[in-house]
Amino acid sequence: MDVLFISVYVFSAQENKTRYKMESLLKQGRSLCPFLKRSSPTTLRMLSTRTSSSGISALAVAGKRCPVIGKTMRQAARTYVAPTTTRKAKMATVETVHINAGVGVVDLSKGVEACPHISATAAAMNKSVSSVLKSKTSVIQPSEDVNTSYSYESFYQHELDKKHADKSYRYFNNINRLAAEFPKAHTAKEDERVMVWCSNDYLGMSKHPKVVHTMIDTLTRYGAGAGGTRNIAGHNRHAEALEKSLASLHRMESALVFSSCFVANDATLATLGSKLPGCVILSDSSNHASMIQGIRHSLAKKMVFKHNDVADLRAKLESIPKNVPKIIAFESVYSMCGSIGPIEEICDLAEEFGALTFLDEVHAVGMYGPTGGGVAEHLDFEAHVSGQYARKPITSRIDIITGTLGKAYGVVGGYIAGSARLVDTIRSLAPGFIFTTTLPPAVMAGATAAIEHQKAYNGDRVLQQLHTRQLKSRLDEVGIPVVPGPSHIIPVLVGSAEKAKAASDELLREHDIYVQSINYPTVPVGQERLRITPTPAHGAREQEVLVGALESVWEKFGLRRVRDWEVAGGRAGVGEGVEARPIWTDEQVGLAKKEVKVEVEQKVEEAFRPVEVAAAA
Repeated sequence: MDVLFISVYVFSAQENKTRYKMESLLKQGRSLCPFLKRSSPTTLRMLSTRTSSSGISALAVAGKRCPVIGKTMRQAARTYVAPTTTRKAKMATVETVHINAGVGVVDLSKGVEACPHISATAAAMNKSVSSVLKSKTSVIQPSEDVNTSYSYESFYQHELDKKHADKSYRYFNNINRLAAEFPKAHTAKEDERVMVWCSNDYLGMSKHPKVVHTMIDTLTRYGAGAGGTRNIAGHNRHAEALEKSLASLHRMESALVFSSCFVANDATLATLGSKLPGCVILSDSSNHASMIQGIRHSLAKKMVFKHNDVADLRAKLESIPKNVPKIIAFESVYSMCGSIGPIEEICDLAEEFGALTFLDEVHAVGMYGPTGGGVAEHLDFEAHVSGQYARKPITSRIDIITGTLGKAYGVVGGYIAGSARLVDTIRSLAPGFIFTTTLPPAVMAGATAAIEHQKAYNGDRVLQQLHTRQLKSRLDEVGIPVVPGPSHIIPVLVGSAEKAKAASDELLREHDIYVQSINYPTVPVGQERLRITPTPAHGAREQEVLVGALESVWEKFGLRRVRDWEVAGGRAGVGEGVEARPIWTDEQVGLAKKEVKVEVEQKVEEAFRPVEVAAAA
């Protein structure tokens, strides 16, 4: 155990970046060391990050008081050699083992391998320490000359070179969407037009007359900015109206608006995870970076369950005492693959094991449900329409819903919705809310207008769903590989970062079509893709142009089609026979069963008309 402790201590002292990689060693070591066994992961992390006036971590200070570890640490300070070679690292380890044997921690009477403490520690260290040593060579190290300043610019260049080398460097295209010509945009040259096929402005609400005119009127009357945080001059009628509208949308007692849903997720999970005593957060493996960041900032214990795997989630819940506070964090629509979370099943588990449910509906609000309340509302579609419920509505079983104002609602901002006490707790404790300037009045007024319009009008999201169905069908006919899913998102699999960018560039350069390539770390390596999101304005003519352009690009770059993925055994569900029935039923989108094969555009012409485009302000 002392070898393990010393390894963590030395590496964390030398380089703070290794802290997270060494956490796994601490967790494994808890079963061996009485001190670690009694200490929670939160306590250990806090000790390892806090330093005394002399620069020594609080964890090291605590270790010095231990009669066994303290002696080992003093000896290690004299004998440890920076791990520039494997041989030197081994020498330091062997020296420490003999010190431990002298105080009765290990038993060398039958050989090193026979000691259970050494073998357990070695097994834990072999994999983790080697990865740490390897990672230390991937950064620019300080000069051996203590009088020479560190080369910050060299560090920046080194990190950028790594991004370029693994093809994950992100390029930004100059795309200026035009309200009067939605979904078209101009590039850096104002006379050049491109068709945007990857915007998260799913319903075109950013150009809707109600939203635009509301924002103009509010801007004229109240000015450009809010004037401060909510506590200092930034609280106003627009914030109150928006939060009332959001609470009503999700049938919750209260809501709270943030500058973005990234901040909302981060602040809420970090606050709850750090305040609930001994909290454990169970996170879906495909959760958004904002949720991962919030969990990390909470310093709470994290357990990751397999994507949408209810059985794996159950197994992990069974390992936690029922009286321990726990949060299940998951999404309704996963934005890069288009899958839908098993909301009802997770609610069942949460109630059985006494857990809070934290549901991210970012890519679902405005898009699902009779009023746009998201997938949780959509699962009880007919009941919400009729007002007759055969069981408890799923919306009432969710503890915390988070969403965005920047996608289906076409503006910007994020929010949480929940019980009045939950929301007031986050309002009172979350730094991400307390110390952030309020969204501008015009933005909040525009968002409220968008939400209220979508509550009363179902046509936009139905039309979007019909266009999604039609485009998926057309891509399937020509063998363009779409990652199967039941949502409005159409991920087209490429499988190579370099080729995905080349395909995106070719579409923009030669076909005046903008579809951004999606690479690591947003998606796993080998699952790079083009992410397509139709809107109500992407009709049959626009789809025909897109499909023709994709066929041309696939042919030019020799990209894999569905049959090629089938031969290769499939990837990301392509060619694996995965059924992905749309979450919107035929009846809900206005198609009777006998009409399913009728041309979708013909049905759309009869029933739904795109909203008139607002003139550019």
